[in-house]
Amino acid sequence: MASSSLPFDPARIAPEALPALIERCPKAELHIHIEGSLEPELIFELAQRNRVALPYASVEALRAAYAFTDLQSFLDIYYAGASVLLTEEDFEDMALAYFHRAAADGVVHAEVFFDPQTHTARGVPFATVMNGLTRAADIALGELGMSVSYILCFLRHLSEEDAFATLEEALPYRRHFIGVGLDSSERGHPPEKFARVFARCRELGLHIVAHAGEEGPPAYIEAALDVLKAERIDHGVRCLEDPALVARLARERVPLTVCPLSNLKLCVVPTLAAHPMKRLLDAGLVATVNSDDPAYFGGYLNRNFSETFGALPSLGVVEAWRLARNSMEASFLPVGTRRELGQQVDAFFAAAGG
Repeated sequence: MASSSLPFDPARIAPEALPALIERCPKAELHIHIEGSLEPELIFELAQRNRVALPYASVEALRAAYAFTDLQSFLDIYYAGASVLLTEEDFEDMALAYFHRAAADGVVHAEVFFDPQTHTARGVPFATVMNGLTRAADIALGELGMSVSYILCFLRHLSEEDAFATLEEALPYRRHFIGVGLDSSERGHPPEKFARVFARCRELGLHIVAHAGEEGPPAYIEAALDVLKAERIDHGVRCLEDPALVARLARERVPLTVCPLSNLKLCVVPTLAAHPMKRLLDAGLVATVNSDDPAYFGGYLNRNFSETFGALPSLGVVEAWRLARNSMEASFLPVGTRRELGQQVDAFFAAAGG
């Protein structure tokens, strides 16, 4: 992108200033599983509060188990950790812990996934989950100035009938979530499996997102777009295997919520130096940086930024601006609010360039 089309002059920002700039600039986070922000220390605290026995002797032993070989090996521990969440207070405490970390990373808006089936299957009422999360969002706005929206995710390893039952259970709380997503094990669970429930969600006016193209093939991204009518693709990095799909995503400006440290931890990429973030941006895609399940994958939003930029020298101040800008554009905030937040990003980088 030519300097003349930028709201700032990149040449006026010294390379050594970039890390601090990335750390402070305003951002939105669009791919964060709230259960995946549950740190080992809080897991043990909640286990003690709720008298839940854990299969790990200590915080250190639990953290040592975070040596994942693929998505499923992570999910096994993820669901075990969620077993300590039983009361509204538990869900509120978990969410608030994430909101404080996110605000410290410059997050001004977060669109947060939650997995009700993980909890209702254990006998935890949907109301318990939603009430705790909603209180935390209200506190985040009032005390941190950070807006929060929730996206209910269906677990794709379960049946579509189970998803329909969850949707019906959620409808009395419709005002508390803005959309639905599809997560959990991607392999062997194509988007088509959930065509009917997502059609119902669209009728209800809910935003549609879906995990696709992380471990699943590019065809899963196409199905998420064509069958589910997804407005945003979560992960999506394997789109690069299909040039026609890349051209479509760029043309239609379909955002990708990319999670670099997650991709590394789950062996989607062998090293961060091999991460395709620069190629995604160069292809004109609306890529964003996100933390996915930060308690398990080694870092919250700013660490995803800093480690990715550190591993990819081709990423510079223009890419930092573009990623922050993309995060605002890709959000489900009202158009006017997105425009205002984009202007805040522009002003921040313009001020940094003197």
